[in-house]
Amino acid sequence: MIRDNTEIKTIVIAGGGTAGWMSAAALAKLVAPRGIRIILVESDQIGTVGVGEATLPHLRFFNQTLGIDERELIKATNATIKLGIEFCDWGQRGDSYIHPFGDYGREIQNVEFHHYWSRAAREAKGGDAARICDWSLPVIMAQKNKFGMPATDPDQIMSSFSYAYQFDATAYAAYLSRFAQDKGVERVEGKITQVLTDTENGAISGLKMENGEVISGDFFIDCTGFRSLLMNGALDVGFEDWSKWLPCDRAVAVPCEGDDAPQPYTRATAQAAGWTWRIPLQHRIGNGHVYCSDYMSDNEALDVLLDGLEGKPTRDPKFLRFKAGRRVKSWEKNCVAVGLSGGFLEPLESTSIYLIQAAITHFIELLPQSKDSKSDRDEFNRLMDLETDRIRDFLILHYHATERDDTPFWNYVRTMDVPDSLREKMALFRQAGIVQEYKHGLFLHASWVAVYLGQRIVPAQSHPAVSQVNPERLAAHLSTLRGSIAQTVDALPDHRDFLAKFCQESAT
Repeated sequence: MIRDNTEIKTIVIAGGGTAGWMSAAALAKLVAPRGIRIILVESDQIGTVGVGEATLPHLRFFNQTLGIDERELIKATNATIKLGIEFCDWGQRGDSYIHPFGDYGREIQNVEFHHYWSRAAREAKGGDAARICDWSLPVIMAQKNKFGMPATDPDQIMSSFSYAYQFDATAYAAYLSRFAQDKGVERVEGKITQVLTDTENGAISGLKMENGEVISGDFFIDCTGFRSLLMNGALDVGFEDWSKWLPCDRAVAVPCEGDDAPQPYTRATAQAAGWTWRIPLQHRIGNGHVYCSDYMSDNEALDVLLDGLEGKPTRDPKFLRFKAGRRVKSWEKNCVAVGLSGGFLEPLESTSIYLIQAAITHFIELLPQSKDSKSDRDEFNRLMDLETDRIRDFLILHYHATERDDTPFWNYVRTMDVPDSLREKMALFRQAGIVQEYKHGLFLHASWVAVYLGQRIVPAQSHPAVSQVNPERLAAHLSTLRGSIAQTVDALPDHRDFLAKFCQESAT
């Protein structure tokens, strides 16, 4: 076969870390067999952000596609199970709810469960309605520190949830580095000093290294983090600033010693000018404080974080600065941005690794035959815009759907103008309990219900079919289902015991 000079023969990944090595691993497994050379350039002198430790269930399927053994990965990354995120003090101080990776209850006559629950909540005398969390299997598992693998039979209650990992992201990147290089990815050590572009069409032609070597390629993936050396530096792709809706612009992170019973969920606790995270791993607890520098100083933020630690710090605090938003284009000319080089949406719902996965997955699905394929590029940008827009709205919801007025920060986010797309979603749910559905996007029905109801947005009315159900029969059904969930969870092993047995089985 004769190849022309527009065909993609070599893909160069600029930067390592989680974004770089996830890209490399996926390309090595799915693209390299087509005869395409994969090169990754990284420098030991340049550190990675390396604080992300919580993931979403989608990562499990990414790992399965690569053929990674789950037991081996959990051991290598000191991972724990994640069933959801607990939000404390978001609606009002003293509130708490868990956004679970699973459904609430079961549909009745093809009507979503939350419609029946909201009717029961409105009719409860003296406000004595149980929380909808009581009908979520993963929430009850999380609260009781239990875990068992999901069932594949949709008729079983154990099929009503999924799970993710809480792990050491640096160890995950190192694991994928070994995986990718074993499959033929070429790693080049060194610092990029210049991004070379074609004088005729402006496309990237190579990366000039500190030692003078030039790494040439046909297509490039920018995984250089916030620096965005290729997309921003060489191709001058603009940035869409979303900080008016997501004003937190700084974070400080520090791990501390853990305990022998790590919980299978992440915690996000609202603070005076942002929020703190707690992520329990097998060997430590990851902690951080995301805050807005307009309302809190770095020293104040650090004090809040350190005051809340449950154990002795195991590393010095690490400060980060960022701006919420995205590149105007995620694919420009012969370059795709993956990870922080394409934008940043704060870690409130653990979406950073998901967006890496989404970008590399969409790119592989659209992998062009030539360096400059406009139709593939336009479709990739459309898909990534949908992904980020919908995550943006979901994150803004957490801040805007609050009744807190105790600090200037919460007054700002509670009263700020929000995107029309979010305003419409909130109005639809507040009036009729309808969750706006969409095909493409990360957070679907149950996730929106979790935050709406968890932060006190209760629908004014339920689906018309709900009024046709006898109240006594409905109450009996809810009671039976609630009891079945509790009984199922009680029979499961403790989270720590599950991990010990699961990892031990990998060695046999």
